Amino acid sequence: MVKSDFSHVAYWVFDLDDTLYPPHARLFDQVRARMAQYIMDTLNLTQSEADRLRYRYWRTYGTTLAGLMREHGIDPVPYLAHVHDISFDHLEPDAVLAGHIADLPGRRIIYTNGSAPYAEQVLAARGLSGLFDAIYGVEHADFRPKPEREAFETVFALDGLQSDKAAMFEDDARNLSAPHAMGMRTVHVAPERDPGDHVHHHTDDLTMFLSKLV
Repeated sequence: MVKSDFSHVAYWVFDLDDTLYPPHARLFDQVRARMAQYIMDTLNLTQSEADRLRYRYWRTYGTTLAGLMREHGIDPVPYLAHVHDISFDHLEPDAVLAGHIADLPGRRIIYTNGSAPYAEQVLAARGLSGLFDAIYGVEHADFRPKPEREAFETVFALDGLQSDKAAMFEDDARNLSAPHAMGMRTVHVAPERDPGDHVHHHTDDLTMFLSKLV
């Protein structure tokens, strides 16, 4: 049944953080800490103030960066370089996942709210380098973040992706709303399923889920 739901798919779009590696790796904890430090240094705030601002901007704008750009005119380039300067030692190669991704028929791409260079480092640590036809970061969407539909439209136009023949894998369920509206098959990759109608499928094990599609 699951396989038949994806029989039309020719474009496979994967988010990066907490999607192509398990949340228990806690890689993004390092990124959040770097975000808070950048906010503290740039806006002269305390740790608690920076954490509150980081979270509020994430909830309001889709990413902390989007809020910092809109409300403080922050330059995104040095910000992204700073927050992604982390250790990847907690990530382990996953040959089984790599094999299932390689078996997917059609075009395979990464689309993340992080930067493309950061995505390349994550993929290398996971043993997933060379499996994707393209890697798109927030810079390719003119720094507009998911879940904004315009961000998806910008990236998909760059790629030539046909949304009615595409599937999106994403850990943040709100980022599946626009893909669903655009006619994509949506897969929520997370410990618990979001009950929204914009989620077609849910899995807490991406490797197992992909094994059912080939």
